[in-house]
Amino acid sequence: MRTLLFSLFGLLLFSCEKKEEPKNNYPNIVFIFTDDLGYGDLGCFGATDILTPNIDRIANEGIKFTSFLSASPVCSPSRAGLLTGRMPQRMGINAVFFPESLTGMAQDEITFAEVLKEKGYKTGIVGKWHLGHMEKYLPLNQGFDSYYGIPYSNDMASVVYLKDFEVDSIKVDQRFTTRTYTQKSLEFIDQAGEGPFLLYLAHNMPHVPIYASPEFLGKSQRGLYGDVIQEIDWSVGEILKKLEEKGLMENTLIVFSSDNGPWLVMEDHGGSAGPLREGKQFTFEGGVRVPTVAMWKGKIDPGQVYEELATQMDWFPTFCKLVGVEIPQDRAIDGKDLSAVLFENGMREGDEYLYYMLSDQRGFRQGDWKVKRPFEGFAGSRGMKAVATHDTLLFNLKNDPGETTNLAKENPEKLSQMMRAMDLAVQQLGPLPPSLVVRGPQDNSHYEYLDQKRMKK
Repeated sequence: MRTLLFSLFGLLLFSCEKKEEPKNNYPNIVFIFTDDLGYGDLGCFGATDILTPNIDRIANEGIKFTSFLSASPVCSPSRAGLLTGRMPQRMGINAVFFPESLTGMAQDEITFAEVLKEKGYKTGIVGKWHLGHMEKYLPLNQGFDSYYGIPYSNDMASVVYLKDFEVDSIKVDQRFTTRTYTQKSLEFIDQAGEGPFLLYLAHNMPHVPIYASPEFLGKSQRGLYGDVIQEIDWSVGEILKKLEEKGLMENTLIVFSSDNGPWLVMEDHGGSAGPLREGKQFTFEGGVRVPTVAMWKGKIDPGQVYEELATQMDWFPTFCKLVGVEIPQDRAIDGKDLSAVLFENGMREGDEYLYYMLSDQRGFRQGDWKVKRPFEGFAGSRGMKAVATHDTLLFNLKNDPGETTNLAKENPEKLSQMMRAMDLAVQQLGPLPPSLVVRGPQDNSHYEYLDQKRMKK
């Protein structure tokens, strides 16, 4: 009888243990994306006048990428590249969509949200979309279960909050946009249930016009811009706190990054590229090298610094690998799996990158070397800063990340090799589709903010 009772008791314990096994066999993914954040705007990347303890925590407890490149130096292409793992030029997304655009990212593009949804993920986006506002182009037709946010940049016409397919509010007080996005993100995590989830939080800040809630005004040492970044850092902290409260830190990959470099023409409202040259809209490093950190407690060794090339397009194949999905074979995927970098202290495969601005191919990187084609310069406008004319440029980025010293004349053989490699890489891309966007960032119709700002001085 005692033996029978012990057996029954053992079965009961086994049954209880089985019920307590985690149902979430895949990692949750929280991807936090900022808009126009500069390389020099975070503490972990050298800023001393802006405090970012929560973002710094991700770097300290995970990995910091010091040579992480966006897919483009402007908004819409960079987001398309992130979501699909593909060079935006392959999709005809070379420039920025506007509210009057009738186009968007094609529905037959495969996003990482669609990949994860196949594996049972609950997928949500909070914040900026900027890949088309017609119904067929909106997030719910690109793999997301829910959407809440401003569909375009916050300086464009028709700033509204969309909820899924419908307008939730036409009254957007941008002082509270970061706070609103944070609350919506926390609600999404709470409602995700026991299965895995993807949260793509795409802040509109610090794209101009910049706003911070009253609680953060005057808190930084870099004026309003710094206040905005410190509020974004608070938002990161709230999400980390929520994950800790729910016991999810050991099963969540958290990534923080930016879509492109700082909008320098906006002066003190436009951020800093730190030691890098130029910013948004240009293919110098300041335009495309973005501050990027990631953590996954117990899986990514803390305190790593990865100094080699990695790109925003790499997250798509990385997420495929994490959930055991084969990378699509019916299309070119330009990103490379970062699993070895994240989890094995290893190296990323491949060391080449083609620099495009709009449909103009302007440069090429191979290993530590970067070559740039001659550029006629730009006289400047309300929305785009002036940049001087330059001849062919050759840099060693390891020794000169600020691209200050042109080595073309003293290294003719290396220059010739890099030019040949660049032309070959362009040739291997094959024919590219025409641009879906006919206007570029030189268009001034939406860039009146700087004029208004100067008038107030």
